[in-house]
This record gives sequence, C-alpha cells and structure tokens, in this order.
Amino acid sequence: MKKRVMLREIAHARAGDKSNISNIAVIVYKMEDYPLLKEKLTEQAVKDYFKGLCFGKVTRYEVDTIGALNFVLEEALDGGNTRSLRVDGYGKSLSGYMLSMEIEDDFAQIPCP
Repeated sequence: MKKRVMLREIAHARAGDKSNISNIAVIVYKMEDYPLLKEKLTEQAVKDYFKGLCFGKVTRYEVDTIGALNFVLEEALDGGNTRSLRVDGYGKSLSGYMLSMEIEDDFAQIPCP
C-alpha cells in the first residue's frame, strides 16, 4: 500500500544562505526512514518542487552517517538578501517550505486488523 508522507513527518531541516545560493539539509528523525528519503528526494524532485523560486542547478550531497541529504540550490534567492524584493528571501525560509513537500511512501506497511 502506498501513502503520501509530508517530509516534516519523518525529518527536520536546517538551512542557510550565501548570496544567491540556498543550502538546505534534510535530516531524518529515524534512520529507518533514510532509504525512503534517499530514493524519493532526488535533485530533480527538489528542482521541480522549487520551480519558480530556484532558477539554477540543484546539487544533492548524501551524509549517510547521520541520515541527511544536503541540497545546494543555485539562483534561488532572487539575487541574495541585499538585492531581493522578496519579503523574506533568505534561505532559512525555504527549509520550512521544503518540509511541506510530500513524497510517496512505497514502503508503508499494511496495518494489521
């Protein structure tokens, strides 16, 4: 049985920004959820999710020892916090947005009656 899971249910995030680049780390609460995160949270999935906000390359770095994926989103902050007309163009706000992303959980167990 497949179900949709919001990232915030299985992970938390940390983020930062430098100029026009946002850095977002997504870290699982439980290591057993890491394989699902690695499979579903691809560079392309993140790029598609941030379309309209991220106009450059998305690069993913895996940190297997702590169950984390670190994403670098280029051209994602409308020129950076000193140039942007966005109300909050800082990278930290993008981590909250990312945790609202839903992924399909192919590993979901069928509940026993």
